[in-house]
Amino acid sequence: MTELVILRHGETELNRDGVFRGRLDVPLNEHGREQAEAAAEALATVPVAAVYSSPLSRAYDTAAAVASRHGLEVTIDEAFHNFDLGEWQGRPKERVRTESPELWDRWVNDPANLRIPGGETLDDVRDRAEARARELVALHEDERVVIATHRSVAKLLGGALLGLGTESFWSFYLDNAGYTIFGHNERGFVLLTWNEAAHLGERVVELF
Repeated sequence: MTELVILRHGETELNRDGVFRGRLDVPLNEHGREQAEAAAEALATVPVAAVYSSPLSRAYDTAAAVASRHGLEVTIDEAFHNFDLGEWQGRPKERVRTESPELWDRWVNDPANLRIPGGETLDDVRDRAEARARELVALHEDERVVIATHRSVAKLLGGALLGLGTESFWSFYLDNAGYTIFGHNERGFVLLTWNEAAHLGERVVELF
């Protein structure tokens, strides 16, 4: 069986501050670096054939912590780049909620039908991530692959591999530096683990 380990990056200061990150290249904070090392240690006991990452440093540095345990290099993959949030990038969520109440309501209640001004849709993100994931299971048959990415990408990819539409976006929760594992065989994808977080300490719960 092939395994895809979908790893969310560690914490940044903007996670703590409730600010939309999108494609801003925000680094891991100290706690995020500790989380990345904890995830790497948790994954050090199993064979890993390859490590892929979003190009943003918070994902890449999380991926690099894992790769170092296995003597691997990180492959940057644009398919796992973060959700382009357009005009919302770098804006506090509370500010978006008060200044753009109609868009905020759609974000919370109907995100599948939202295009943030200047950004992507959930379908855009899901389609590129799922297509690449299917390529990777063909490329790495009977191997384990780690993909370091972002909350929105991981949620949408997980839903897609389960055959769910983007309307399920808010049905999943992911911790910073938590990981999800999908197996793949001749019958397709099967969820093995969702949001493994036993290696983590303090949680910053971010629902929206």
